[in-house]
Amino acid sequence: MEAALVGAIEAGGTKFVCAVGRSPGDFEAVRFPTLRPEETISHAIDFFKSKETERGEIQALGIGSFGPADVNPKSKKYGWITNTPKENWSHIDLGNPIREALSGVPMVFDTDVNAAAWGEGKWGAAQGLKNYVYITVGTGIGGGAVVNGNILHGISHPEMGHLRIPKDHSKDPFPGSCPFHGDCLEGLASGTAMRNRWNTDPATLPVEHEAWKLESGYLADALYNLTLTLAPQRFILGGGVMEQKQLFPMIRHDLNERIAGYIEIDDLDTFIVPPGLSSRSGVLGALALAQELITKH
Repeated sequence: MEAALVGAIEAGGTKFVCAVGRSPGDFEAVRFPTLRPEETISHAIDFFKSKETERGEIQALGIGSFGPADVNPKSKKYGWITNTPKENWSHIDLGNPIREALSGVPMVFDTDVNAAAWGEGKWGAAQGLKNYVYITVGTGIGGGAVVNGNILHGISHPEMGHLRIPKDHSKDPFPGSCPFHGDCLEGLASGTAMRNRWNTDPATLPVEHEAWKLESGYLADALYNLTLTLAPQRFILGGGVMEQKQLFPMIRHDLNERIAGYIEIDDLDTFIVPPGLSSRSGVLGALALAQELITKH
């Protein structure tokens, strides 16, 4: 039986990715900058309308959004972005105007990292696993967890990017770039933090630069805390900063040092891995969530 035709959005603070399709081998996507809400939402609606003309009616909509966001389906503000530092986007209804423009189709709304985690479990590097964590290290840092085969939610969604981690001020006097917490994980280790600390695009830093040792240590601290909290079977690390492939062996080494033999991890090479879906994890995860929403109705 052919999978349903659905719409998917990976709503990032820098860019939106909108797609229509059925699977990784059958989907069409468009990317455009994240502008003011009205303009950005209008671009998304125009894309979906044009694809409905070409391909037929979209059966459901999946959205993975930057946050913080209201991901509780029982909330009156389900589908809203809430107290985000993204200029002009605080307390904006993202999902419902698009859903209503598509004849009120069923909608599933979650964070971009939760969607990416789900996509990696469906089609990527976490296939066959029931407990794993996806972390993106880019402009900001975010994390999504799948626990016992379900996306982890509680009073809201996890905010792994804002973990407090150890910092030696003598080695790193940088005060941090997070507008809420200063030197939380995101404030110390995001691409924005690296750019502000070193006054350059981190992608231009040579592999032997001290920035990468510092970065590896901060990320290993975060993974250490999450390993002891959630005991995942695997970490998947994506985002622009993690395109620096030298970071993977460094983080594995640093995490192993921090664990200090307290728990056993059979193979660090398979415990910390890049995404199997590359940069498509988020939008494909949103697509998978939309298809599964149909089966629940």
